[in-house]
Amino acid sequence: MKIDIRLNGIKTEVIETEDPISIQKVLQDTDIDSSSILSYKINHTLYVNDEYTLDRDTLVNCITYNHPEGYRIYQDATIFIMSKAMYSIFGREHSVVVEHSIGDGVFCELFNAQSLSEQDCARIKQEMLTIVENDIPIERIEVKPEEAIDIFSSMGRKDMVKNIKYLYNQTVPIYKCGKYYDSFIRPLADRTGMIREFELVYQAPGFILRFPTGADCKIATPFVLPKKLFGLHQEHDKWLDILRVHNILDINKLIDDYEVSQFILVEEALHEKKIAEIASDIVKNQDTKLVLIAGPSSSGKTTFAKRLSVQLQASKATPIVIGMDDYFVDRTHTPRKENGDYDFESIYSLDLEFLNQQLTSILRGDEVELPQYDFSRGVRKRSNNKVKLKEHDIIIMEGIHGLNEILTESIPSNRKVKIYISALNQLNIDNHNRIPTTDCRLIRRIVRDHQYRGYSADETLMRWNDVRAGEESNIFPYQENADFMFNSSLTFELGVLKKHVWRLLQNVPRNSSAQTEAKRLMTLLSHVKDIPDSLVPYNSLIREFTNGSIFKY
Repeated sequence: MKIDIRLNGIKTEVIETEDPISIQKVLQDTDIDSSSILSYKINHTLYVNDEYTLDRDTLVNCITYNHPEGYRIYQDATIFIMSKAMYSIFGREHSVVVEHSIGDGVFCELFNAQSLSEQDCARIKQEMLTIVENDIPIERIEVKPEEAIDIFSSMGRKDMVKNIKYLYNQTVPIYKCGKYYDSFIRPLADRTGMIREFELVYQAPGFILRFPTGADCKIATPFVLPKKLFGLHQEHDKWLDILRVHNILDINKLIDDYEVSQFILVEEALHEKKIAEIASDIVKNQDTKLVLIAGPSSSGKTTFAKRLSVQLQASKATPIVIGMDDYFVDRTHTPRKENGDYDFESIYSLDLEFLNQQLTSILRGDEVELPQYDFSRGVRKRSNNKVKLKEHDIIIMEGIHGLNEILTESIPSNRKVKIYISALNQLNIDNHNRIPTTDCRLIRRIVRDHQYRGYSADETLMRWNDVRAGEESNIFPYQENADFMFNSSLTFELGVLKKHVWRLLQNVPRNSSAQTEAKRLMTLLSHVKDIPDSLVPYNSLIREFTNGSIFKY
């Protein structure tokens, strides 16, 4: 039989053997350092440890921290160790909730306890270091639902007991580390000793658990809190308190009790109220004539811009939409990536001089003919579309570089406002299994790519890491430059998107390297009950990704 050995997806060598053999023994004949491997993925589908026996032709992908999947494993294993440490210190009467990502970490809160202090954080960190130094095995086991209920009841994990009663009929997968038990829907590292780099930063009312970044697996120092983004998360947490929804089971119960329709209307009203407040603030400043909207992929920028336009009109302003993409340089002048591909996401793929020249002229009151970009030929052409700014007109531009000052450096700051929009999900499966914002955006994108571009889920999943890399370079570093922030997340959206994306994920080929990612998303969505599209208002932001929107795209 042939064993195809890969390191983070890159082929290293093929080993031939006649007898069954463990992964551990196979790697002894390679140059791969097994001490850095967090998990092993078999034939794109199954995560195993190094004791797994190979008895047929097999592709073995050795996953380290430097692989996107490995980074998620590292994060979840760190959260597992933190939860174990807090259980050792505070016991079953107190519960830690992993709430949302922030910067290079996740924000966590301790409930049913007095307010957390910096000294408490120091104790938690020291206990985590002890757990890591002891290099304790993390074992994945399957138990019967009644046994799992007994385990988590004894630990005071009411969130897990509810999930088990609701979701599991046969067996429940859980992780065991010494006498501590927990549940994670994603794989963890095999031993605590593999998680050596982390940091705890006290941030009232909780703390931020930081993860390493970069190829060297080191913590970036010092930590700078993105205050505006953190404030937006805290604001959304208050929304969830108003809605009395914090996890998937709360949404599922609303569906079961036929109350989800009213819930959707209230949440959509909160969205509309926030957009109206932003529009009102913009109009109040008579100097403001340029609105720049930016955000990561599938954050709903286009629908937000259209709904903002409606609210501006309601405030007696006339929006003029200018397409940022029409200012692309000719294709022959487009910057290239290291691999030679065109870098269309670089800010220098735009004709910045021409853009600033036109905006300056428009704001001065001149009549200007806007450009039109011919994407098939890769050149800019005349549009015969002329604009002249009147007293109550406001220009709206939407694109990934809107927050970067280089884009509009010739425009005085008092004449423009910058708006950052992202789908900052704070809905959890349970206290320790958060649903990453990135996953919500990815699910949105899979649905939209299929609906409007004809892409398969496999194609979208394969492109996603490149999309994320572009966001890390061109959007996230500038998010604190925003004058306004808007969270486009809707807590009910996964119930709406599930029926659109499920079949697409099922059709990802078994031999595709995206198969594991497809299965991971399906595992997440298996916790979610369907919500009919008919309950979603026609101006809802989520209809940008499904269909039936009142807006034209």
